[in-house]
Amino acid sequence: MQTMIAFHEALRLVKEAGNARIASTERIPLARASGRVLATDVHAPLPLPPHRNSSVDGFAIRWDDVAASTPCSLRVLGEQFAGCSASFVAQPGTCVLVTTGAGVPEGYDTVVMREQAERVGEHVTILRAPSRQGEYVRCVGEDARQGELLLSAGSTLDAARIGVAAACGLDRIAVFTRPTVAVFTLGDELRQPGEHLEPGQIYDSNRPMLQALLAECGIESVSWPALPDDPNRLRAALMDAAEVFDLILTCGGVSAGDKDFLPTLLRESGRPIFWKVRMKPGMPVLFGELGRSLYLGLPGNPVSVLATFRQLARPLLDSLQVRRDGAQPLRAKLTEAVIRQSGRREYRRGALGVDENGQLWVKPNPIDGSHRLVAAAVSNALWVMDEHEAELQAGDVVSVEAFASIDRWGNTP
Repeated sequence: MQTMIAFHEALRLVKEAGNARIASTERIPLARASGRVLATDVHAPLPLPPHRNSSVDGFAIRWDDVAASTPCSLRVLGEQFAGCSASFVAQPGTCVLVTTGAGVPEGYDTVVMREQAERVGEHVTILRAPSRQGEYVRCVGEDARQGELLLSAGSTLDAARIGVAAACGLDRIAVFTRPTVAVFTLGDELRQPGEHLEPGQIYDSNRPMLQALLAECGIESVSWPALPDDPNRLRAALMDAAEVFDLILTCGGVSAGDKDFLPTLLRESGRPIFWKVRMKPGMPVLFGELGRSLYLGLPGNPVSVLATFRQLARPLLDSLQVRRDGAQPLRAKLTEAVIRQSGRREYRRGALGVDENGQLWVKPNPIDGSHRLVAAAVSNALWVMDEHEAELQAGDVVSVEAFASIDRWGNTP
């Protein structure tokens, strides 16, 4: 087991372990595909759009009839509505009324908006000529050619991509199966919200917070009440879970205290990969394999849970689902100077905002204790100081991860 490794090495090992697992696939209805990871490439089975159609309500005309001069009068042969297919023979001096999405009959090459024409009976006066031939006509395959690659395996199915799949006529789609996740929190001092607190006890905030973080990733986890600091009960519970789940997440019990039993448990019953990462908060994070499961042990302090989940657990979940377009950090300028002792990659809380010029800024939160959950709740981002950085100046650019809505600032800070 590697101990005290750099963050980038820990991230590489986490992704490598996730990628080594063979992800299964399933076909699901398109209506349930939001947020899932596409398992196969999608090529256009037909051109999009499949037929010439009008982009506006108006009249399909022959460019030659109006190019010379306007106003001009044309005879209306009939009407073409979306979803219908009438047969018209284009003749000089004629037009056809079309609605948005309706097919443009052969022989007509341009559409005039209804607002630029006046109809009286079977004749229409074109008040103003279109700006070009082909105006307001959507051509066959304009959006995509038949056979063109539209969606790549590994991409997350968002609203637009689901719309593309529907436009191709797909009612079901192949996606990678989501990993099953077991969540355990550890500690004799923990009580569940709603229970009575005795002296020395605290409420378990990590359990519901982890469930919420997993839900943000689209994962519905199975969570147990807090386990006591008992090595035998810990071993029994975790080994049972290790036969069923793809990933086990724990909070607490991973440091070097008298009741931190998990490093020893993983050495004796599993395969440790690393223990301790040069990051703050979250240094004593523990990773390895237990039974059929991957195991990720997070520290017990709640801000450490937030940082290690976002920086290590989420990339692991992405790897297990073969996701290729996971969240990428933003770049923002610091509003003020920051000085610290270097040595670990540090994730600091801050307020991320955008000024009137579109520039992103992050204002550091001076509270940095890993137990200070309220300070994390009033922040909307984590920003990064690399291992070698001891001092940053106002205006320096840093990596930032937003975990809530970005603030709008009227002026540059």
